[in-house]
Amino acid sequence: MAITTLHGIRVLVCDADGPALATERDAADLVGEAFSEQAELVVVPVARLDDRFFSLRTGVAGAIVQKLVQYRRRLAVVGDISAQLTASNALRDFVVEANRGRDVWFVPDIAALERRLRS
Repeated sequence: MAITTLHGIRVLVCDADGPALATERDAADLVGEAFSEQAELVVVPVARLDDRFFSLRTGVAGAIVQKLVQYRRRLAVVGDISAQLTASNALRDFVVEANRGRDVWFVPDIAALERRLRS
């Protein structure tokens, strides 16, 4: 994990390599790390998310998102999820709604995240 600042916001950036984030406990660990680093935003590469995250009926996405938002940490999922979006109308709707808010964003790359933070 690395710490950086993007447009005045302290960001915890998870490595693309590492264990998949699959449980509420994994999210709690991220929250703890974000707190210890005083990071407001947690960036998680798509490669780090368990496949079940993208099947909303499993509850994995809800548990992870809820834990971060509950502790007032923002989440940015970074990477290409076009295949998952094509396969699931529910996921597509979830991503659209999330991207309308300010707590959870799905962006294709760090440059897109920086543009979102700039505005």
